Amino acid sequence: MQVIPQLSLVEIMLAEVSALLAPLAAAIGYSTYKARQFEQAYPNIGELTDVGGYRMNAVHIERPENADLPALVFIHGASGNLLDQVVAFRAALEGRAEMLFVDRPGHGYSERGGPENAVPSGQADAIARLMEKRGIEKAIIVGHSFGGAITAAFGLRHPDKTSGLLFLAPATHPWPGGIDWYYHVATVPIVGWLFNHAIVVPLGLSRLERGTRNVFRPNPRPADYIEKTGPSLVLRPGAFQNNAADFKRLLAYVKEQSLLYSQITAPTVIITGDSDEIVWEHLHSRGLARDISGSELITVSGVGHKPDYLATDVAIAAMEKIAGKPLDLQAVARRAEERLAAASRDRTVVTVPSLGPGALHGA
Repeated sequence: MQVIPQLSLVEIMLAEVSALLAPLAAAIGYSTYKARQFEQAYPNIGELTDVGGYRMNAVHIERPENADLPALVFIHGASGNLLDQVVAFRAALEGRAEMLFVDRPGHGYSERGGPENAVPSGQADAIARLMEKRGIEKAIIVGHSFGGAITAAFGLRHPDKTSGLLFLAPATHPWPGGIDWYYHVATVPIVGWLFNHAIVVPLGLSRLERGTRNVFRPNPRPADYIEKTGPSLVLRPGAFQNNAADFKRLLAYVKEQSLLYSQITAPTVIITGDSDEIVWEHLHSRGLARDISGSELITVSGVGHKPDYLATDVAIAAMEKIAGKPLDLQAVARRAEERLAAASRDRTVVTVPSLGPGALHGA
């Protein structure tokens, strides 16, 4: 009689564990492969600069001979990278100013640095050091969305380096509620690592199209926005964890820091849409206008969370006014509204402005 060997309890357990680990390993392998693909599709166009033990990435456009504006420093929002602001502003401002488009610490191709960079004040300090390294003494600081909290921190902590502040749909004040569940999961020890390395890429890719459209809502998202700005870079495990850590700390941070905004003395303009479903303008933009003495609030009717793209002309006019030109920004905003209304009536297809020759090569 043939004796069939019996599996031991340990062998059974190992088989069950292997059955569980195999799909997890496959998911991690897939995510690693896709992360490399993201970087191949959107290679770094900037230059890495040591700012004190870690490197910040930025596209630096040297001051042109006939510049008519002060230096400009652009700070992108959450889940983004410097391409978002490069595409919105570089071509329109080429030849007018020295420009620094920054990957915030731990985003895009910038290294994270220490734990202080998990809050806007630390990131503002990092950008100030980067300005010093790049030879920029003072600048107009331009911040979109989450970048608005960093812009406010910069104005508070580095007034000597601040020519002015331009807030675009900023996130700067406390808000009711919390943040999305996946930001909590992403920062939990062990579980967060597994989530970031196995789940985030397929989950994020399934939501990328809808998510980017929601950011622009109610306005049409430029058809080539994803192609030109690389939003998938945030799905890389390290970048996603850093993004989540930023989000988790933001509410507590602005509860404390928003009480200090009255100390900001730099010329300030706030531009917001009245249809922003991402960052509520009645809390953040109006709050800034209330808190910063002498600031000017420009509300563009019909615009959502992306005035940098929908009202680029208004933003550039604000830079000009901060630089000392006598401009009626309210009139500029009304003309922008007329343009947007006409485009909507004509069902014009909105596309991202061309980057222009050499735009993908940081100096």
